[in-house]
Amino acid sequence: MALDPLHQFEVHEIGSLQLFGHEIVKTNQSLWMVAAIATVILIFVLGARKKAIIPGRLQAFVEITYDFVAGLVKGTAGKEGMAFFPLIMTLFLFIASLNLAGMIPGSYTSTSQIFITGQLALMVFALVWVVGLYKHGLHFFSLFYPAGTPVYLAPLIIPLELISFFARPLTLAVRLAANMIAGHVLMKVFATFAVMLAGIFLAASAVPTAFLIALTGLEMFIAVLQAYIFTVLTCVYLNDALHLH
Repeated sequence: MALDPLHQFEVHEIGSLQLFGHEIVKTNQSLWMVAAIATVILIFVLGARKKAIIPGRLQAFVEITYDFVAGLVKGTAGKEGMAFFPLIMTLFLFIASLNLAGMIPGSYTSTSQIFITGQLALMVFALVWVVGLYKHGLHFFSLFYPAGTPVYLAPLIIPLELISFFARPLTLAVRLAANMIAGHVLMKVFATFAVMLAGIFLAASAVPTAFLIALTGLEMFIAVLQAYIFTVLTCVYLNDALHLH
């Protein structure tokens, strides 16, 4: 089990509760998901409580995060996109917190489950449809036939646009889950090498240990980067729904 790099992605039951005749099962995945969300809520509640002119570290962190996501939304989806800022901010913090929580030894990376990332991707995909049809009506379907495209290219352009559009939730979900799985598997492999070599000759474990430390820092950066990429693509898709081509 210690040598299996995929064992860390298994979902285990850690308890259950009978409520109104229904069994509610608590797993390691749901436990760490709730813990990550609760931590983010606590940080933002405490950071936004004082609202000092000269902010402390916590307030500064909250303000920088707010400005960062707001700038991202305005720069990618325009001012109209700010109507969806609460959703996009929540999405960014949710993914980032789950990714970073997975870096704690003995924790669980919820975003390694395609079920979780798939639900997030489908939510974004559904939002694009609702916003696009509400704002543009049937003209929303002109998204699949860009203005100015020659008629003789329509049989080629329209299928390509349809495939690209309907592949969005799949690419969103797979990209996030695959990056989390790959990074954690690599860390587990180097950790296993370090332990095995330490049992043979302590000095021999120095190289894989150094790689593991560097990889841990890189993986923390990737954890935030993947949240950023997911958020950017959400804003890009939302911009299509708001402004078409």
